[in-house]
Amino acid sequence: MTQRMNLLMFSGDYDKAMAALILANTAKEMDVEVTIFFAFWGLFLVRDPEKATDEDKTTYEKMFGRMTPKGPEDLPLSKMNFAGIGKEMLLEMMEDDKAPRLIDFLNGARKKGVKFYACKLSVDIMGFKQEELLPELEIIEAKEYLTDALNSNMQLFI
Repeated sequence: MTQRMNLLMFSGDYDKAMAALILANTAKEMDVEVTIFFAFWGLFLVRDPEKATDEDKTTYEKMFGRMTPKGPEDLPLSKMNFAGIGKEMLLEMMEDDKAPRLIDFLNGARKKGVKFYACKLSVDIMGFKQEELLPELEIIEAKEYLTDALNSNMQLFI
């Protein structure tokens, strides 16, 4: 019987995204099927910083898009961010320990076949367009996510 893990990524924090992606990569290495459902602030993790656009957006959507993180490496820390100084300290400590960065874990999950889903309502409310997000990301409704979660052996909310 195939084991399945489902993560709901609601946070837009660097350290929480790291935890989610470490778990996703490790589970894939253990032959576990993994899906991640990105909602609201979690969508910042799957924004492609090279593909941001203002085309066909409302004034609020344009402002929101400009004021929020453009992709995984722009995410702040959940605690002790200190206007970015705390994150820089963490990144230096990670480098000293030769630990991969968030983008490395994200790319690893993409290569390993972790299924990425985005909450349709979250995408619509936040004004994102499909082309601004990672190409592997499929936009689905909450009912589809819940069906997946109910059929998983483990569900995690991050």
